[in-house]
Amino acid sequence: MIEVENLTKSYGKKKVLDGVSFKIKGGEFVSIVGASGAGKTTLIHVLIGKEVVDHGSVKIDNYDVANLKPSKVQEYRRKVGIVFQDYKLLPQKTVFENVAFALEVAGYGQKFIEKRTIEVLKLVGLEEQRNNFPRQLSGGEAQRTAIARALVHDPEMIIADEPTGNLDPANAQALAKLLLRINQYGTTVIFASHNQDLVSTIKKRVITLDRGRVTGDKMNATYK
Repeated sequence: MIEVENLTKSYGKKKVLDGVSFKIKGGEFVSIVGASGAGKTTLIHVLIGKEVVDHGSVKIDNYDVANLKPSKVQEYRRKVGIVFQDYKLLPQKTVFENVAFALEVAGYGQKFIEKRTIEVLKLVGLEEQRNNFPRQLSGGEAQRTAIARALVHDPEMIIADEPTGNLDPANAQALAKLLLRINQYGTTVIFASHNQDLVSTIKKRVITLDRGRVTGDKMNATYK
């Protein structure tokens, strides 16, 4: 269960989140939508523990994420899979090494790392590209690598911030279908996007932000 209550965040005199509240049940797929400047990215940054808010709380698995102490941020992020628009792959590492690295830094043994990394590469359809470097990947392959890295430690939740922003329509649709398939295994997915057509094809719950406020929250919704 994710409980967001009365989030307020300002940068100087500009209020970017203004009393944002909602709840998300475990296993839901929720799209967070809104025009540029609506507050989506700031909200995502709060959800991943990157921003501290002025007021309010975000309670996820006994963490008050909106007010985490720096010493707790990394502990929390190990429980959440995070996917960004710009992939954030390590250029000197192969696909396999990029995904495996997330387990290496967490201290897992080599046999487990190899087994689990191959499992998630199969899931995202990248087993044949395991030895390729990021420069050898298409945009869709790079983003699927980022999703595999987010999935490798078996998180209960995936938070994706504009993950299709650098992809063409066909690859964006393929990525959305992959996230829906991951959701079918019981993983909670939070998908921030301004892509109206893509969100409309997903047909899951949609939370709409406008100038820092929640202006819509509908199930099985299309975004217009």
